[in-house]
Amino acid sequence: MFKQKLKNQYIKERLSTKDAQMKKILLVALLFLLTVGISQAADTAPPIKSDPVWLTQTRASIKSEKYNQAIQQLQAANETGSADWNNLMGYSLRKKQPPDLVGAEKYYQAALKIDPNHRGALEYYGQLKLTNNDLPGAEALLARLDKVCTFGCEEYSDLKEAVQKYKSKK
Repeated sequence: MFKQKLKNQYIKERLSTKDAQMKKILLVALLFLLTVGISQAADTAPPIKSDPVWLTQTRASIKSEKYNQAIQQLQAANETGSADWNNLMGYSLRKKQPPDLVGAEKYYQAALKIDPNHRGALEYYGQLKLTNNDLPGAEALLARLDKVCTFGCEEYSDLKEAVQKYKSKK
């Protein structure tokens, strides 16, 4: 009887050890399959949409403060239906020497007509309003940015700072 108990206990221990080993093997297999499945999914995902060449080139020109070159690149692209295109055209016209503030305003308005929440156009148009001594207009654009940027954004912070500087000079 004692031998039978020992034998049964031995068998139970072996089975539980085999169960643990089997669970480990299944877990490793499952992790492997998940990893392979995820990498497969990554390979079949559609490519990330990249910016058009004209946008990348124009931003590079603006970063280098080559505003006339940026204007030429934008004119060549002629993407007048794009809010980004209109915003960058307005920005380049405002920053070039001598600035074309009337033209810049036209393009900012066009950008905002296409996308009323375009953060860049809201900020830059606000900057233009300050250049034209239109504090109420700049504050109105700042209020719009505040609504667009729910948790704050760089465009809101930059225009807010510009408004504060403008007020401190007056």
